[in-house]
Amino acid sequence: MKTTIYTILPLAAFATAFPSAQNAGRPVATGSCCVANTSLKQDVCNINGQSGRCVPSAANNCGGQLTCIEDNRLQCDANTLERGRPLCRLASEFGVIN
Repeated sequence: MKTTIYTILPLAAFATAFPSAQNAGRPVATGSCCVANTSLKQDVCNINGQSGRCVPSAANNCGGQLTCIEDNRLQCDANTLERGRPLCRLASEFGVIN
């Protein structure tokens, strides 16, 4: 079977019409701590009615779990990607390697 541009274009349009789920199908955490053994760095989460990211931080006493930090409290480096998204950390801890 020959693959032509006419068969590829409709497939590309279909793929862009249905983007992948947030967090690649992993649950979106709600609350100060992200989902243990499930959430990954830079996953989307919700805290206090706001959107945030799961990042390593001791701010919310989550122990070994990632912490959900509101977007307005994050500092991000658009030139450094982590799991396909800009690397973000709690602004007061930005620059600390973890």
